Amino acid sequence: MKNKTIGFVGLGRMGGNMARCLKDKGYNVSALFDINDTTANELAAEIGSTAYTTLAEVTANADIILTVVTNDAAMDAIFFGADNLLTGAEGRKFINCATLTPAVHTKLEDAATKVGATCLEACMASSIPQARNGELFLMIGGREADFDANKPLLDELSKALHYVGPAGKASEVKALVNMVMNINTAALAEGLGIGDALGIDLKMLCEIFSQTGANSRVLETDAEDMILRDHDCYFSASHAAKDSGIALGLAAANGIQTPLAQATFDQYTKLTDMGNGELDKSGIAELTFKGRKA
Repeated sequence: MKNKTIGFVGLGRMGGNMARCLKDKGYNVSALFDINDTTANELAAEIGSTAYTTLAEVTANADIILTVVTNDAAMDAIFFGADNLLTGAEGRKFINCATLTPAVHTKLEDAATKVGATCLEACMASSIPQARNGELFLMIGGREADFDANKPLLDELSKALHYVGPAGKASEVKALVNMVMNINTAALAEGLGIGDALGIDLKMLCEIFSQTGANSRVLETDAEDMILRDHDCYFSASHAAKDSGIALGLAAANGIQTPLAQATFDQYTKLTDMGNGELDKSGIAELTFKGRKA
C-alpha cells in the first residue's frame, strides 16, 4: 500500500505520532490537517508533508485518510460541516481512530457509502509510545472486505489487530476496555491512598499488590506516577470520563446496572470539572491521597 498517499486529520499526541510512524516506514504522508494551524505546519515541516487549511483539500490530496479527533462533535464537524472530508470523496478510504459512540460510526459508514467512499473504525487501546513505534492495539469495525483491503496498512501501525464486527462494534468493545481500565485505575488510587494514610511503605505495597489478586495492568503503568504525582498526560482524565460515559450509556440501553463504572465516571468528571481534565488518568490519585488538593 506504499503506493497510496496518506492523509491525517487530528495531529495531537496520537495522530501526530502515527503520521511520523508511517513516514518512517516509507509511506507517502501527503496531507495534514489540524484545528491548530501551528501544529499542522510544524509536523509538515518535520516529515516533509503538506499542511492544508481545509478538509476538502486533504480529501483531494490523499487516497487514505486517518482521523484522530476527540469526540462525537469533532467527528461530526469534520465529516458533515460546511468544509468536510466527504467533499469529492469518491474512491477514498477513511480510517477513523477516535473513541466515539457506536452510532456515529454507523452514520459515517452510511454517509461514506453514498458518496462512493469506504470507512473503518480503528479503535486504539494504546498510548503515545505505541503510536510512534507502530505497536498499537487496534480493534476494527466495519465491512470485513474493507478491513481485508486495508490490513497491510493497519499491520504497520499495530502489534495486535482484531476485526470485531460491523460498524459500531469496535467502539462498543473499546468503551468496555476503557471502562474496566478506568475502574482499575480508580481502585488502585484508593488502595494507595489508604496505604499512604496508614503509613505503609508504598513501594512494598505495590510489590505485594503485584503478587496477589490486586495485580493489574494499571499497577504497572500508573502506580509510580500516583505516588510521585507525575501526571504527564498519556491518556487524559477528560477522555477517561468520556469513555466511561459511553460505556454507561451502553449499559443503560441494555438494562445493566453498573455502580462501579458510575462511581469511576463521577470521579473523573469531578477531576475534569476542577480544571484537571488534561492530567493523565493517574491524576485521579489527587482525589484520594490524604492532604492532596487536585
